[in-house]
Amino acid sequence: MNILSRISNLFTDKSNTNRKDLLVSLLIMAWVVEARDPYTGGHLWRVSRFAHRLALELGMSETDAARIAIGGFLHDLGKVGIPDQILNKKDKLSEEEYDVIRTHPEIGWRMLANHPLAHIAEHAIRFHHETPDGKGYPTGIRGTDIPVEARIVGICDAFDAMTSTRPYRKGMPIEKALSIIESELGRQFDSIIGAKFVALGKLGHWNHVVGHTDQGIPLQVCGMCGPTVVLRKEQQAGEHVYCRSCATEFVTEQRDEVLGISPTGRNGRAQDLEPIADLKLIKRLLVGVAI
Repeated sequence: MNILSRISNLFTDKSNTNRKDLLVSLLIMAWVVEARDPYTGGHLWRVSRFAHRLALELGMSETDAARIAIGGFLHDLGKVGIPDQILNKKDKLSEEEYDVIRTHPEIGWRMLANHPLAHIAEHAIRFHHETPDGKGYPTGIRGTDIPVEARIVGICDAFDAMTSTRPYRKGMPIEKALSIIESELGRQFDSIIGAKFVALGKLGHWNHVVGHTDQGIPLQVCGMCGPTVVLRKEQQAGEHVYCRSCATEFVTEQRDEVLGISPTGRNGRAQDLEPIADLKLIKRLLVGVAI
């Protein structure tokens, strides 16, 4: 059963084509927002995969798990309203800059408010930074007052942030990130949901998602910037790809059964660096969920 079938009862419009087009439009919008920051390549895909698997392991229905997966992909939509100089800052943010970052859940919620499919993802978008102890944002709600999809996406988002490399620090090992989540159960993270996430992580269920941008596709490393180069599943050897942080050009090459990259010694032109949504990845999210 594909993901559209699983969430079909969430819509009043009975046209499969219209449902798919509306969902694709939202997912493309989220992808373009993510593409502004080269250091978050694959973040939305990873959070979506974590959230879908976690929801199923918590005993939720396929329909609810699919809805939460979509919320995971859309959760950072509001970052479109964050200035580039803050979003792409190479150093740690100041408190004033972090205050600006904290506005993104409300921005995303307002952006989605009049969309016909708003009800699918609005809780994940607006409340994924709320925490059980009431110290989260934007509203400071506590415990089970936080919608369950937001509690799920919030854990997945935090884990991916901890295990991903940023300009000012290397990503944590999985074991360390899991230990932090475990130490914050009941405060920053929901006790039951967080404990399940940690248990799955200790069994290795997140290993094939961390550091990847699609199923079986790891982030590639730019020698100047770190893991910032994204490959698409359909790419072949001999294609040119670029680091969107420093513009370095690479050529893809076959290495055993996987593609790797080698620098060409050139930089990309402006048109080479223009973000183009990976429509095939987005459509695979809608066709089926592969864990």
